[in-house]
Amino acid sequence: MTHDSSALRKALNGISGILVTPFDTNDTVSTSPLSAVVDRAVDAGVHVLVANGNTSEFYALREKEAVHMVHAAAECVARRVPLLAGVGRSVHEACALARASREAGADALMVHQPPDPFVSPRGVVAYVRKIAEAGQGLPIVLYLRNDNIGLAAIEELCRIPEVIGIKWASPTPLVLAEAIRRTADRNLAWVGGLAEVWAPSFYAVGARGFTSGLINVVPRRSVAIHSALEAGDYAQATRLIGEMLPFEELRAQENNGTNVTVVKAALQLMGNDCGATRAPSAWPLTAAQQDRLRDLMLGWGLAR
Repeated sequence: MTHDSSALRKALNGISGILVTPFDTNDTVSTSPLSAVVDRAVDAGVHVLVANGNTSEFYALREKEAVHMVHAAAECVARRVPLLAGVGRSVHEACALARASREAGADALMVHQPPDPFVSPRGVVAYVRKIAEAGQGLPIVLYLRNDNIGLAAIEELCRIPEVIGIKWASPTPLVLAEAIRRTADRNLAWVGGLAEVWAPSFYAVGARGFTSGLINVVPRRSVAIHSALEAGDYAQATRLIGEMLPFEELRAQENNGTNVTVVKAALQLMGNDCGATRAPSAWPLTAAQQDRLRDLMLGWGLAR
């Protein structure tokens, strides 16, 4: 299988939509509700889809469930847009997932930043190199949730040959700008990893793409925000972000523990039930949170 890195690189300048992982009432992965989510996102114009990201509850999945999800996502996406496959946890699990993702037909790997409490900068570089080897040439997008490993290590990571992009999920646009400057010769894709709310700030310093969990529910709103940024219409982008801000504020409650909860509760209100979230995520929403979400979804014309 050949992977068109240039097309993928261009697509990463758009929206990377992080897919939910559906569960049934027995808390078993049930992929049948996923096709409606994927079709809605592709039809709206979302540029890249991601299986096994954080909105996918990656750290709540068993390894075999993550393998099942990347295969299911690849089947639903059917090569209509590029598919990124999240890999992570222990280096052996990450490498196994890299191999499984390649077999499933993923276009690239998204490497989660290790949450291990004892992470060394050079250890992260070794970690990504091992995953790159297991991926046998698959392009890699780094997922940096913080920049604590330092700019020297970030630059070294960016110079691993398989790396074509970085999902920057740290609220530090000036550090991002410096990382972009240091690696300008590599023409990497820089993706704002803090979704729509942070997209204008990151866009202004050079991260043209952004991630989104909102795309599971109402992808056309995310696409409209991206289109406004591409047109240089920051006023329109800000207005559109303001309209979806209550949704993101609900997701940020309880120490960000309702992040996926709100998305799955919204999907239930739409009749595209993807089940509950798994602990330690919050489930269900409180009565006040549910009422707030229902009002918002009714206002958007989405609640059944």
